[in-house]
Amino acid sequence: MNNRDALLLAAKQCLLEKGYNRTTARDIASAAGVSLAAIGYHFSSKEALLTEALLLAFGEWDQDLQQALQTAIPPGVAPAQRFEATWAKIIATFETHRALWVANFEIFAQMVGRPETREVIASKVHLARAGLAAMFLNQDESTISEQTVRTIGTLHHVLLSGLVLQWLIDPAGSLSAKDLTEALCATAESLRPGRKSSEKRPGMQPGNRKRKKGSGSG
Repeated sequence: MNNRDALLLAAKQCLLEKGYNRTTARDIASAAGVSLAAIGYHFSSKEALLTEALLLAFGEWDQDLQQALQTAIPPGVAPAQRFEATWAKIIATFETHRALWVANFEIFAQMVGRPETREVIASKVHLARAGLAAMFLNQDESTISEQTVRTIGTLHHVLLSGLVLQWLIDPAGSLSAKDLTEALCATAESLRPGRKSSEKRPGMQPGNRKRKKGSGSG
């Protein structure tokens, strides 16, 4: 293994074991068995190396997820069932790959002061959105249009980012795959053509609103 590959694997290991903020250049060099100068030579900076290591780790996460989906979702399953089963597998990785998701948000926090990091991450976001669109539409990624990537792919990217953040803050209070499916189906139903705005939705009736204890009518 050459020094560059050794550094990349060591950086990924440190990232998952210590996190982005607590990993030092010396930690990586020591784990790789190379000199500190090798980091600058091959990657220009510790931050650039850790960013590439994160992308490597997410590539492995995607491979694991795809394999899990192949065994969990039979061909011809109904769209809603496929949606729920796919999200169930993704949400399960919040626990199994927790260190990866934490490191992901740690790097996000660094992007404000590091435009070079933001540019690298931004260049990969489009690929992530394309992959998500293909996954949830059950289509080959090469057939997905740019418009579909921008809309459906971005929607699922937003859902993923939000769900991860909520799970990291409050796992017990975050949405399950079933909750998410029901919520989106209900939202889609409320937006269907021909639905009158005056139609009442469950939970929106005035009588269903709980009054705070001690509150008066004025």
